[in-house]
Amino acid sequence: MKRIGVLTSGGDSPGMNPAIRAVVRRAIYEGMEVVGIKRGFKGLIEGDFIEMDARSVSGIVNRGGTILLSSRSEKFKTLEGQKIAVENMKKWGIEGLVVIGGDGSYRGAYALYKNWGIPTVGVPGTIDNDLWGTDLTIGFDTAVNIALEAIDRIRDTATSHERLFIIEVMGRTSGFIALYAGVAGGAEDILIPETPTHLNEIIKRLEEGKKKGKVSSILVVAEGEEEGGALDIARKIRDKVGYETRVLILGHLQRGGSPTAIDRILATRLGSGAVEILKEGKGGVAVGWVNNALKITPLPETWEKKKPIDADLCELALIMSI
Repeated sequence: MKRIGVLTSGGDSPGMNPAIRAVVRRAIYEGMEVVGIKRGFKGLIEGDFIEMDARSVSGIVNRGGTILLSSRSEKFKTLEGQKIAVENMKKWGIEGLVVIGGDGSYRGAYALYKNWGIPTVGVPGTIDNDLWGTDLTIGFDTAVNIALEAIDRIRDTATSHERLFIIEVMGRTSGFIALYAGVAGGAEDILIPETPTHLNEIIKRLEEGKKKGKVSSILVVAEGEEEGGALDIARKIRDKVGYETRVLILGHLQRGGSPTAIDRILATRLGSGAVEILKEGKGGVAVGWVNNALKITPLPETWEKKKPIDADLCELALIMSI
């Protein structure tokens, strides 16, 4: 394989740029040429391609977002759209493709492999950390640290005003960010989609904390939690016990900013590993990081299998909140 492509797709995550950099420079080291596809699968259909060399990725290792831009494409979900994309790849001599993104991006990568025989490798770029086949996804550590900084800052004002603060973090179907940020930030309770929420028990713990002298409390809530988002939960608690509450919704703030050292190193390892896989002629797989080593997983497994939340950490969070 002498010429490969690289694209980023779906929601951006801090660390995508270091991953792009790793793909480009490892490919050049291996004697390959690299084509960057802008705007994900949409750009693949529209032929929005650029030649990339070692200098084209200079100075991006510390930048958030993605220099290749990102978007979603309904047209690519059709065989007609995929055919146009494949024809564009052939025109540019692209023999294999690295796709950096999450679940939806992996499905697109697999469609190219299964339907058209193009070797594709997925690199896990998502802040949610919810992909099977890797202990960490690119951007997760940065998102947790952004949420943690918010928790630390809010605790100061929560204590000063003796209030209950409810902080909502991203995670429509996954509570990894909420759990890790909540434990690190000493939250009194953490509400996530993977575990049942019992508001009466939460209120009971808050009341017990007050009796023990706690003057303020913080709840961390994943946006997809079963009782609703932070606003709904705040309303329900007010209706039950009349607590004065304040809500902070971090939203897309968690996607931005310079990636942490952990995310930069992870992205570099995985981007480089993806090139190695293509060099060996393999495709239809994702590269991950498991037990401090690269791991290859067939793409369908990444969405067919559910990555479990850390039950021990959930229990520890509850113990630490007393």
